[in-house]
Amino acid sequence: MTTTEQDVPGTEVETGTPQAGVAVDYAEILKRIPHRYPFLLIDRGENWVKNKSMTGIKNVTFNEPFFNGHFPENPVMPGVLLIEAMGQTGAVLMSKSLDVEVEGKTIFFMSVDGVRFRSPVRPGDVVRMPVEVVRHRGDVFKFRGEAYVGDKIVCEAEFAAMVVESPK
Repeated sequence: MTTTEQDVPGTEVETGTPQAGVAVDYAEILKRIPHRYPFLLIDRGENWVKNKSMTGIKNVTFNEPFFNGHFPENPVMPGVLLIEAMGQTGAVLMSKSLDVEVEGKTIFFMSVDGVRFRSPVRPGDVVRMPVEVVRHRGDVFKFRGEAYVGDKIVCEAEFAAMVVESPK
């Protein structure tokens, strides 16, 4: 595979050119996953490619509710919320790829593996999360995700998710 000089790895296709995927706006995110404030952790998606990849974007602001206690004198976004934000990116990618009828269904984590935290995320940061499909079968997807602030990797993980019927 040839590569291009990109700030964020994972945004090239085999030709070496940046992906010309579809943008996913906030309204579609709200339609595709049930998360709401204060737990909706992606603001938009970029470069959605069916069954392949999407980059989630999270604009981190000082008024995030978790900064009140994590930590008031040295605010850092909790690492588990970075994993959740990558998971929400994967859920939107999955829902849009499967064109899941979202009424009465939810996408849940099945597993999280190989998590590494590399650097803290702080107020004012913009987190870019390229998530790619490693494999999928039916309603089960396995992903590899990374989180970047600028060109610096801050977190990485592999995770799996599946579509589940909501209780009636």
